[in-house]
Amino acid sequence: MEATKGSRAKSIFSQNAIWIVLVLLIAAITIMDTNFLSITTFRDMLVQSSTRLIIALGAAFVLITAGTDLSAGRVVGLTAVVSASMLQSADYANKFFPDLPHLPLLLPIIIAIVVGLIVGLINGIIVAKFNVPPFIATLGTMVAVYGANSLYFDMPPNQSQPIGGLRDDFSDLGTGSIGSGDWSLPYIVLIAIFVAFIVWVVFNKTTLGKNMYAIGGNIQAAHVSGINVAKCLMWIYGIAGALYGLAGVLEAARTGGATNNYGNMYELDAIAACVVGGVSTTGGVGRVKGVIAGVLIFTVINYGLTYIGISPYWQLIIKGAIIVVAVAFDIRKYVAKK
Repeated sequence: MEATKGSRAKSIFSQNAIWIVLVLLIAAITIMDTNFLSITTFRDMLVQSSTRLIIALGAAFVLITAGTDLSAGRVVGLTAVVSASMLQSADYANKFFPDLPHLPLLLPIIIAIVVGLIVGLINGIIVAKFNVPPFIATLGTMVAVYGANSLYFDMPPNQSQPIGGLRDDFSDLGTGSIGSGDWSLPYIVLIAIFVAFIVWVVFNKTTLGKNMYAIGGNIQAAHVSGINVAKCLMWIYGIAGALYGLAGVLEAARTGGATNNYGNMYELDAIAACVVGGVSTTGGVGRVKGVIAGVLIFTVINYGLTYIGISPYWQLIIKGAIIVVAVAFDIRKYVAKK
């Protein structure tokens, strides 16, 4: 009986370890500064987490197939610049396109998401059709996308000036909310929740989701079972690119502008959040709730430790240690299964 209770408690702990760590982290910061535990603080952290969550969910698609996507951050930067360049106020002095008429809000947003989708599809084609390892394929597109974004950003009359003066209806996506005061719910958080729900549905209720896990678990067995692996991989990388595109749009709206350096290194934070959240580096394993927890943990580290005055350099050391420990546990589980 004692053994049964012990094994049950161990199982509960292992299944919810990520959430326990999150609660302990919040508790530790609150002990150091009781003002941290407030509605305003949590609201601000949720806003900061929103775009990072969407990026991490895109990265999770690829990681579950035992791949990786290093182009995510640069796609975020490209789509932030593309959307912002077409959604500036008519009376702004330094418009990216001086003669561009007032466009419907959704049009530039859709264009930016499609740009992200196209980059993702290119990644998928390189990986699936040319059998280039995902690390190399996405490293190449990461460099190329940054170059393309810089060329676009440097076009006259802009010539590499930060893009500002965004339209109110666009900025409202990133800064507006339902309700008022501390208890208001930001639009950007609602969008992230909706995206997380859609991704959960894809992961758990669709053929693509089942095939994705099968490919990550054993790609040869997936081929033998009749799965069109190349087609699935192209879809998966394409969806990931579209999610990065949406995140780029929201990041521009949240910050009120964009430059070609937006999104730099975001892919590493996204991959780290996925790994800490239980998405296996060896493929075939990953859940949406784990990705959410991973993103929240890194947001608490960034926001919380800054809140209590911990040096950013110590924050990097802590984040690095968490990533190494998470991957070490993941590899141990993989070896144990073999």
